[in-house]
Amino acid sequence: MEKSLTFIDLFAGAGGLSEGFIRAGYTPLAHIEMDKYACETLKTRAAFHWLKAKNQLQKYKKYLYEKQEKEDGSKLWEQVPKEIIDIVIQATIGETTINDIFKNVDKLKSEQEVDIIIGGPPCQAYSVAGRARMGKKVEQDPRNELYKYYVKFLERYHPKMFVFENVLGIRTAKGGEPFLDLQRLVRKLGYEIQPEIQIASEHGVLQNRQRVIIVGWKTTDENGNPTTFHYPELKPETSKYQVLNDLFADLPERKSGEGKLCEPINYIKSLSEMEYLKKSKIRDTFDFTTQHIARPNNANDREIYKIALDKFLQNNGERLDYSKLQPRLQHHKNKETFLNRFNVVNPFGCSHTVVAHIAMDGHYYIYPTLNPTIENVRSITIREAARLQSFPDDYYFEGSRSAAFKQIGNAVPVVLAHKIAVELKKQF
Repeated sequence: MEKSLTFIDLFAGAGGLSEGFIRAGYTPLAHIEMDKYACETLKTRAAFHWLKAKNQLQKYKKYLYEKQEKEDGSKLWEQVPKEIIDIVIQATIGETTINDIFKNVDKLKSEQEVDIIIGGPPCQAYSVAGRARMGKKVEQDPRNELYKYYVKFLERYHPKMFVFENVLGIRTAKGGEPFLDLQRLVRKLGYEIQPEIQIASEHGVLQNRQRVIIVGWKTTDENGNPTTFHYPELKPETSKYQVLNDLFADLPERKSGEGKLCEPINYIKSLSEMEYLKKSKIRDTFDFTTQHIARPNNANDREIYKIALDKFLQNNGERLDYSKLQPRLQHHKNKETFLNRFNVVNPFGCSHTVVAHIAMDGHYYIYPTLNPTIENVRSITIREAARLQSFPDDYYFEGSRSAAFKQIGNAVPVVLAHKIAVELKKQF
């Protein structure tokens, strides 16, 4: 058997990037993440992969069927070896914690080499929305400096390659200084680095998400010979699929507030009718899914949703301008910026970018029902958001509804991560 390639995932979130690499046959040595619920999700997923490898997925299925709200995943985690769950390290990466994290990772990896490091430091300090919201304070935000800790992991574990995902603003934030500094630091360690903008919809994801994917590689091997590593060939694909017909159509209808956080949901269409879900492996394991829960929307918001949908459907995709709504419907004081805060998910193509703000409210992600009424309009469910990020339907997000939405919004789409992982694997 060929040796499995190994990786460490930094700032791992709910594991979208990891999932793509695991699907491509890599073995995770450690996932490091600060958020409690994201760590619980990673543990549940680690248990899933172990049970799948041991042909014991009925235990995972039973867990999903018996899961109760406000319970963590202990009932599942106890059914797999402790060392499987222990690869998830809940820690904030920083000056006071990094040595303890290193000790933990050293123990987990034992004698194994680290082939690749992946991850994307939290990006609020580099994002347009983050800078707009925080103003001058963004300059002092400690998250600006997290790339330096990423580099410390490269320095300690000498992976042959690394993948660093971030928002477009990383190249221009603070006059471009952090990005130039990142280049300087990794070149000093013997890596070459290349940033490229990747659009998820060009790589099999039904979402127009743009992110910078930075790939770095060792320029020489241990004997001083030049390596042949390079940026992966991510050829753009054109998609014939549409959100409503190809991504959402097999999920049962929901109204505002309907569904449960813990409840198995049967599909209303067979897999043979859902070509995209089969191809992308979103529907891959069971004949049911979970977390198809819609948040409740009040009458005022539903009225706005209906106006937004009517405008979109009748005027060829026209978006709602918040400042043009009747004053009685306007409950936000801010009428100068974020005028697109009520936004319909495009039913006839790809969605706009799913972001962590989806945890606060669903206004930016109105479900694209084609015959909108005040009664049936709503925002998208957890499972629909997860599918927009190409997470498989057997992925369970631990924590509350808001915690699940936040994890999904912060993730790297699984199908894009898988494509990167497959292309990099060819170089080893």
